[in-house]
Amino acid sequence: MQQSKKNKVVQVVALAVVAGVLAFVLAGCGGSGSDSQSSGSGGDDTTIVIAASPTPHAQILKDAVAPLLEKEGYKLDVKEYSDYVLPNTATEEGEVDANFFQHVPYLDDFNKEQGTHLVNVAGVHIEPMRVYAGKTDALDKLADGATVAVPNDATNEARALLLLQEAGLIKLSDPNDLAATPKDITDNPKNLQFKEVEAANVPNVLPDVDIAVINTNYALEADLDEKLILHTESGDSPYVNVLVVKEGNESLPKIQALVKAVTSKDVADYIDKSYDGAVVSVN
Repeated sequence: MQQSKKNKVVQVVALAVVAGVLAFVLAGCGGSGSDSQSSGSGGDDTTIVIAASPTPHAQILKDAVAPLLEKEGYKLDVKEYSDYVLPNTATEEGEVDANFFQHVPYLDDFNKEQGTHLVNVAGVHIEPMRVYAGKTDALDKLADGATVAVPNDATNEARALLLLQEAGLIKLSDPNDLAATPKDITDNPKNLQFKEVEAANVPNVLPDVDIAVINTNYALEADLDEKLILHTESGDSPYVNVLVVKEGNESLPKIQALVKAVTSKDVADYIDKSYDGAVVSVN
């Protein structure tokens, strides 16, 4: 009886040790698999994962860029985002290989404010910002105290104010200030009131304000009638939309292939033919 009990104890201990070792090995394998899926294209050098706003960026990537990359042996995986923050954090954290949605002043401000390490690797197009009619259908009909909706992020709000200055509605203390806010307005003859709204939501508040300054990508997504356009940004805009990667990844072969594709004549022709001046290629 004593020997039998001892044998059983030995067997139980042995089984416990084996189970523990097996669990440790499986846990190690599981952790490794999770890590490999947490960044970019998971180590796949032939897949390029890119974050983009739906219109026109994702459209351009899917319709014009992807076919060119396919000929070079790359698959383009486009992840669509509807805001201006997550594409940059996803690029910084390695969840995607690149992003395409922003202009240079916004990128510079984002890096400064967030401590990110993102770099511009290619200019692609300009989307002229525009003033749209809401409750008032002409700039010269704006009443005293009229309400103007503008994007609330630093760079796009400044851009909107510069456009309103260009339209003759206000004057800024520094007429070229890319960081201007309503506090920098020195002349406001119509006593305009500013409604600061997240850029993506400005089209939604258009019926409730007199006029609104709207980024072209969001105007396109909202399918706003061109008849509502009251003023368009001039062609010498510094707000070129760029392809962005994390610093250190610029020379990767798949990034170089992506740069070559987005700056190609085929893509430039697609942009200029597809958007009737709302999006203008720089290549």
